[in-house]
Amino acid sequence: MPAPIFPFTAIVGQDRMRRALILNAVSPRIGGVLIRGERGTAKSTAARALAALLPEIEVVADCPFQCDPNRPDHLCDNCRGRLQRSEVLPTALRRTRFIDLPVSATEDRVVGTLDIEKAIQRGERHFEPGVLAAANRGLLYVDEVNLLDDHVVDILLDSAAMGINVVEREGISFQHPARFILVGTMNPEEGDLRPQLLDRFALCVDMQGINDANQRVEILKRRIEFEQDPDGFRDRWYTSERHLTEEIDHARARLPLVTYAQRDLYMIAALTADFKVDGHRADIAILKTARAQAAYEGRLSINERDILLAAELALPHRIKKAPFQDIALEPRQLEERLRQIRADMGPSEESSSTESQAPSPNVKKKMM
Repeated sequence: MPAPIFPFTAIVGQDRMRRALILNAVSPRIGGVLIRGERGTAKSTAARALAALLPEIEVVADCPFQCDPNRPDHLCDNCRGRLQRSEVLPTALRRTRFIDLPVSATEDRVVGTLDIEKAIQRGERHFEPGVLAAANRGLLYVDEVNLLDDHVVDILLDSAAMGINVVEREGISFQHPARFILVGTMNPEEGDLRPQLLDRFALCVDMQGINDANQRVEILKRRIEFEQDPDGFRDRWYTSERHLTEEIDHARARLPLVTYAQRDLYMIAALTADFKVDGHRADIAILKTARAQAAYEGRLSINERDILLAAELALPHRIKKAPFQDIALEPRQLEERLRQIRADMGPSEESSSTESQAPSPNVKKKMM
């Protein structure tokens, strides 16, 4: 029997971490979140709790990759071949999977393997699914990601960004969708990620223990109540959990309709340039996160607040720092920089959106 899962909405404090997780749930294409913090700060608890409250997804019932029957462009090679043969794909509703990747995982265990012997002897293409297959349209959790082999981390981040896994061996290839919420956690005391890998996590949250006595008392009370009566505790939080599930579901449907203007793009670019951030991953992460934030709040266009909230999550791990120096990016710093950028830009002008104006948000909901 699986261990009971602590409710996500019952977690005390840690607002920035919870926001980063929720926005990745709304838009897995953001590219994952890295949660850094000392022991006992609810990192793994939050990741497991998020997976437990995510909406059910419609899948191809007999597909090991949980393909989306409503998205022909996101099918594995097997399901695509079945459609070409005019087969009807059976469907089913399933809970979102939580996949825990062990630190000892090898490349073959992650990406899967092709059976070359069967291909040569029988002319059959046989693929043994790996972790990426199991994680498709689910949540992939990597604890102590800083202790994982760098090459495996690269593979995970590539898949999270591209949404596809392609395996090639001896001229034979197989591909399947690999769209998942990537959550990595680590304790900086045990070593850091190389800067090249750190930059590839779209968002990063640095967590610290809560020092407020009242909040610590509340954490203690809730934990004791949960351990004494897990089912009863979850029942008391059912309404808030259900409400958050519905909000994420609605935000996913709204996300493709969220627009942005040229002025928004300039603000993002000026902000990253002002903080001397190398490359362009931060700009892309801020835009994707801002759109997810707007969708989550029920709006069809992003605003400055969305950009600020996104920058809080996308910039701290990308800002250069001197040796032995910690840089904590405070919201007021971002607000001041954005205020200066706005002043330099001059009066706001009506500019057409970079995307077509959205119709009513009352649309058919799409899952991951």
